[in-house]
Amino acid sequence: MAISSETGTPDVELPESPDSGPGPPRQKSLTIGAVCKSLIQEFPEISISKIRYLEDQKLLAPRRTQGGYRLYTQADVQRLRTILRLQRDEFLPLRVIRQELAGGRTDPEVASGDGRPVRRAMVTVRDPGALYSLADVVDDTGADPKLVNELVEFGVIKGEIRSGVRYFDETDREIVRSVNELARYGVGGRNLRVFRTSADRESALLQSILAPALRSRNPERRKEAVEALENLASVTTHLKHLLLIRDLRKIAK
Repeated sequence: MAISSETGTPDVELPESPDSGPGPPRQKSLTIGAVCKSLIQEFPEISISKIRYLEDQKLLAPRRTQGGYRLYTQADVQRLRTILRLQRDEFLPLRVIRQELAGGRTDPEVASGDGRPVRRAMVTVRDPGALYSLADVVDDTGADPKLVNELVEFGVIKGEIRSGVRYFDETDREIVRSVNELARYGVGGRNLRVFRTSADRESALLQSILAPALRSRNPERRKEAVEALENLASVTTHLKHLLLIRDLRKIAK
């Protein structure tokens, strides 16, 4: 029998309140541990501490039993899924997500130009997943092999050398996919050095802000720092987007 990470008691479904009254039966509520398990496949970085953090930020408000258990309805789980997708797919900071939810935003789906759902990379250190050869990347993204090699040459992507063959991870592959879209407008690897330089500077800034916590030997503190790093990345990405839109409006006048 599984043990609830919240209370140390068996992670079983709790009975409904006796005052539920007549009418159609309510959907069963879930404990925080069950919610985490239900979302782990779509959001590998989900954790009980992260769900609690979102609750502390007033983004979630699960019902509490007299014994102190958090109980999440299906509506609560759907709201949590929306929050996580907005973080992952649109890089929105929590303040903006709160505004989006207040405006009725639900279950966002972000897609690429060809209609393929986009999965954004996460900051959290984990298994990088599958590795792809140059042929795999070209076949999956439709990019010209010369473009991929150009991105390597200018340091936009790096890959990993194994037995004399360069392989690319999922983030490299998605970078190639994005650049391939820009290539249609004549943008090449040489033009993208400004993005690489900007990313390096932003990474160094965020690292300096959270350096002590990121170096902590306390696993929980380090995990919280990585989650904060992801949120800061969302904030800076949103800021860059706003600054870019402001400047483009001047051009469009």
